[in-house]
Amino acid sequence: MLEDAAREREKSANKLHANAVAVHDAQRGTPPPSVGLICLIAMTLNELRYIVAVARERHFGRAAEACHISQPTLSVAVRKLEDELGVTLFERAPGEVAVTPVGRRIVEQAQRVLEEAAAVKQLASQGQDDLAGRLRLGVIYTIGPYLLPHLIPRLRRRAPNMPLQIEENYTAVLDERLKDGELDVLILSLPFEEPGVATQAVYEEPFVVLVPTGHPLERAESVDSATLAQQDLLLLGPGHCFRDQVLRFCPECNRLTVGSDNMQRTLEGSSLETIRLMVATGMGITVLPYTSVSGYAQVGDLLSVRPFAEPPPTRVVALAWRKSFPRQRVIDLLGEAIRACPLGEAVRVLA
Repeated sequence: MLEDAAREREKSANKLHANAVAVHDAQRGTPPPSVGLICLIAMTLNELRYIVAVARERHFGRAAEACHISQPTLSVAVRKLEDELGVTLFERAPGEVAVTPVGRRIVEQAQRVLEEAAAVKQLASQGQDDLAGRLRLGVIYTIGPYLLPHLIPRLRRRAPNMPLQIEENYTAVLDERLKDGELDVLILSLPFEEPGVATQAVYEEPFVVLVPTGHPLERAESVDSATLAQQDLLLLGPGHCFRDQVLRFCPECNRLTVGSDNMQRTLEGSSLETIRLMVATGMGITVLPYTSVSGYAQVGDLLSVRPFAEPPPTRVVALAWRKSFPRQRVIDLLGEAIRACPLGEAVRVLA
């Protein structure tokens, strides 16, 4: 299997070279380089990671940060690869980078090469203990702070030789890093459908309404979407899937007030914890996932939690991993450990 994976990687790399050569011929009208010359192109996996990162970030500085190198180093490596291929991969402008048509084709092929390289490493690890060695775990912002404090001690006890490298980020960013082979497993909210990626639902939790003490809704038995739409609502900014889920439940919440002050009634915060503190000051109310409502002990006397009217909005939290990921025992352990976490009576564990 290892030899087959290596051959597949070589085929992908040869195809990448062939694409570049074909464009080279079309653009310059010169004879194609020999196969020997193609093989001499000093194309490294790191260089492929760099161009994939630049294409994803559309910015050399952010791409360099994502690759954990300096911007000059990344820029030189990308320029070197362009010179070797004889094509321009990116159109550069101050503060903006665009992928050329040929660059898009080459980046897509580079992505496949990186996936094959990751598969080779994974195949090599199949003879090892699945629960030994680093696990690269990605978690979305609205799950990590509330699940990980319960999850990590359980994993530590059951897999003491499996250190976790944890990254919190947006779903879209974690998705790219999973496909790039830079992360092994994600914990996120469904729906999440990507080719070559498997998912496993682990629990479902309702949303709740957080209000400052003394607010009229503090006395309400429950809150519905029509009532929510009439309030000064604090939400996460664009890019957070939890924001999108709240707005799907209450589309009317995404609007400007028609009041005389002409102020925006839907305000934004950078994190659930920041929003929680803003609610405590009386700035407005917010919607939170149920698992987060135990995290405001420091300002608990300033806040009150109210349920939604039945049926409440909910989200399903799931694991996601590449189907080629060979450490199935890790997936099984993560699922079991998450389901064993004390997440609260309103959380429904999914088999």
